[in-house]
Amino acid sequence: MSTQEQSQSAAWRYIAPADMEAGQFEQWVDLLEERTGITLPVARKTFLITNLAIRMRELRIEDYQHYYELIVREPLGQIEWEVLVDRLTVHETRFYRDEHSLSYIRNKLLPSFIQHNPRPYTIQVWSVGCATGEEPYSLAMMLDQFVAQYDQGVYYGVTASDVSRAALQSARRGLYHKRRIKNVPEKMRRTYLQDVDCDHVQVQPSLTQRVCFLPINILQLDSQKVGQMDIIVCQNVLIYFKPERRRSVLNALVAFLKPGGVLMVGPGEAVGWTHPQMTASVTSSVCAYKRTVTQAQGS
Repeated sequence: MSTQEQSQSAAWRYIAPADMEAGQFEQWVDLLEERTGITLPVARKTFLITNLAIRMRELRIEDYQHYYELIVREPLGQIEWEVLVDRLTVHETRFYRDEHSLSYIRNKLLPSFIQHNPRPYTIQVWSVGCATGEEPYSLAMMLDQFVAQYDQGVYYGVTASDVSRAALQSARRGLYHKRRIKNVPEKMRRTYLQDVDCDHVQVQPSLTQRVCFLPINILQLDSQKVGQMDIIVCQNVLIYFKPERRRSVLNALVAFLKPGGVLMVGPGEAVGWTHPQMTASVTSSVCAYKRTVTQAQGS
């Protein structure tokens, strides 16, 4: 081994992360919850330490407190926070992850919207917490197939949002490993996904152009202008939030629904939540809430 190779090997040898004091852990947990809503239990302390240590080593920072101060007080702290939050949020997902929800949308909601609204009509769908894009592209495939049966007058649009800009950048590329598409029906796979090599597929441009990806923190929905939606899908996002934070986000999402629009959440994510404008439709596999249409709204 050359001197240069030995130097590189030494530079990147494994070094166990330093332990973190209880007070330091609490301040990192508070920061993560304040800025993203995610609650990190003590059982996931190792997860936090490992990811902090990796990023700190990249920056040649050895002290947790020094790194914390950089993020909350330094001028470039917000940029560094964007990098870190991408490491600390979960992006692992796949196409057609929840067939029950997709089936509910395709067979019940979409026909109802077309039946009860005059044409031309554009079906607007929002995927909240879209990670690297598999969910909104799955929705777009289904919507594209649905509107294709009409000669004219029926259109669709998909908005997709996430707090991680890095995840959104990956989503916009539309390039995925084939293990992510194993649940996609064969007909849709042939229509919307193109083989790039033995391991990867590319979402067809005709579909990527129909999905708008936006950086949105769902703790700051009051300042967002995404328009009024027929369907909002917010699944596997609120499971990391405290109950009171979940209720706050759900209440805020109601304002983005058209009268008659539907909010879909994951099982267990809206336990105990009620809203005067929402009617629940909960089954063993689907949890949906419909915004009430008042007489004034319907006239």
